[in-house]
Amino acid sequence: MSARPAPTEVWGWLDGIPDPEIPVISVVDLGIVRDVRYDADTLIVAITPTYSGCPATSVIAFEIDKVLRENGVDDLRVTQQISPPWTTDWMSGRARNRLRQYGIEPPGKADGPAQCPRCGGHDLERVSQFGSTPCKAQWRCRDCLEPFDYFKCI
Repeated sequence: MSARPAPTEVWGWLDGIPDPEIPVISVVDLGIVRDVRYDADTLIVAITPTYSGCPATSVIAFEIDKVLRENGVDDLRVTQQISPPWTTDWMSGRARNRLRQYGIEPPGKADGPAQCPRCGGHDLERVSQFGSTPCKAQWRCRDCLEPFDYFKCI
């Protein structure tokens, strides 16, 4: 590539990468892309895992590398930034809306979801502290009787 892309352009490319565990939100909307910058001629993209040992982190790093190379960036490095630790507060409003539309209640209160993402009901019960992935818990709505995942607050 003759001209290096501006960081804002890179952010746009990264926003097109879906989270491997929740494909309706991007890694940017999830808030794990922490920084896009240059160190001399090397493009550095820093990501923060949602939790220590998250198996999706290596897949995300691979996808970032792939997308950047497809866009002509050859001199790059994807790094992990573990401090400060990721928090659900870093999720965008767009991510929260897309989660709810997908049937996953976005994080809200530390003690559980405020409503059912399917019917909006408030009579809820936790079925299991562990859902389809370690960052989610399994809940059920007593109003519509449907199970749903709740993205845990971290």
